[in-house]
Amino acid sequence: MYTEHFGLSELPFALTPNTHFYLNLPTHHEALNLVLVALSSGDSFVKIVGEVGTGKTLLCRKLLNALDDGDYVTAYIPNPHLTPGELRASFAQEIGVQLAGLEKYELLNAINLRLIELAKQEKKVVLMVDEAQAMPEETIEALRLLTNLETESAKLFQVVLFGQPELDELLRRDSLRQLLQRITFSYRLKPLDKEAVQHYIDQRVQRAGFGGVSLFKRDAADKIAKASRGIPRLVNILSHKSLMAAYGKGDGKVSSKHVYSAVKDTEGVVLQQNGWQLPVLLSLFVAVTAAMVYLGVNR
Repeated sequence: MYTEHFGLSELPFALTPNTHFYLNLPTHHEALNLVLVALSSGDSFVKIVGEVGTGKTLLCRKLLNALDDGDYVTAYIPNPHLTPGELRASFAQEIGVQLAGLEKYELLNAINLRLIELAKQEKKVVLMVDEAQAMPEETIEALRLLTNLETESAKLFQVVLFGQPELDELLRRDSLRQLLQRITFSYRLKPLDKEAVQHYIDQRVQRAGFGGVSLFKRDAADKIAKASRGIPRLVNILSHKSLMAAYGKGDGKVSSKHVYSAVKDTEGVVLQQNGWQLPVLLSLFVAVTAAMVYLGVNR
């Protein structure tokens, strides 16, 4: 692989959510701060929404790490396509309830007792649900009913939902209006602008061990920003493929020609220049060239 060629200790643009590569970019910084403020004030439901590839899972893992300070007990459900019973069992297991032999009523009672025990220890319990748009409607309602567990002064646990925009559509259903009303804070992750993409690329290669100023030339980073539309996952894919292209040519830095190769190799990605898509410009160039050759031959 290209790591040795560029003086890297690891791959800088792997798609696995690795908090070592978490960057405090404006949109993620705002979202993280909002969640932390909401949790500290005791709000029961918080919602973070973002398009595919905007870094929701990485943000979720960063939040899990941020709450790992002894004051919080966290529960994490990465795949919430569960029945109501499976949701309750997953949550119970995450907060330390022994499930063996418990019936539905006994499980609810065990969850309640465990939450009360943690509250007496002055522990805040936070349930984080990733890919929340995949939750069946009856499971969302079961989650809402579960949050009815409370003392006279506070909820016994809080919920942070991470999901794609389809989560907003799901929660707008009339049957789920009670849960929607409980969401006191929400945030939509935004794509990165051109400057943020440049910073994102530079910081990731530096955290991967690069000792220079910038491994990607400015025009290359700008073209990655355009082609990716500022979506971090696409930035990672295009940057990785651009590094492979540069390595294949024996070049020491990534230039726009390497980005063109990466874009061409990536489905669903196009590079626009001055409002025209690159494939259109190339087709136009070929057509004009052919016409000029034809006219020259037939003079």
